[in-house]
Amino acid sequence: MTESIQYEVIKRLDDLEIRQYPTIVLAVVGGMSDDEAFSILFRYITGENRSSKKVAMTIPVISREPSSQEIAMTRPVVSDGKSFSFVLPSFYSIDTAPQPMDDRIKLMEVRARKLAVMSFSGRGHDHSIQKNEGVLLEKLRMAGIPAKGPVFLMRYNSPFTPGFLRHNEVAVEID
Repeated sequence: MTESIQYEVIKRLDDLEIRQYPTIVLAVVGGMSDDEAFSILFRYITGENRSSKKVAMTIPVISREPSSQEIAMTRPVVSDGKSFSFVLPSFYSIDTAPQPMDDRIKLMEVRARKLAVMSFSGRGHDHSIQKNEGVLLEKLRMAGIPAKGPVFLMRYNSPFTPGFLRHNEVAVEID
């Protein structure tokens, strides 16, 4: 069974959830297509790392695209610009995670934080991501909850899962 990040739902505002997430460790690749980044990260978790350890795949896979609805950064969420990240299993810390051999992979610790999250189904095409991002930010604005960084995408399914069965989420850090 694939490990998923454990979080606590603090509050619900219709279809928007406010969640508390623990500290996580990410393997991040930036500045390339999702397919290229996925391939690089997949090689890392299948043993192409300094300790030759296989790392279990976890969900979600996190990506961030440059957005027209950019919010000023107060601290990094995933990375700036376009990025693609695998969440490492929860027993890894930044100090114990296998070190990448590929210098395009950066390990990053993201401290515990609160996120506002909205779920949607489908393949996660640009138009549906942007639409859901706009709805998320508008709902936060209407609730008087300030966002603390860029919106990012969390995907929960294999690329082989039919679009109508896919579970995706847009999320943003909040105070």
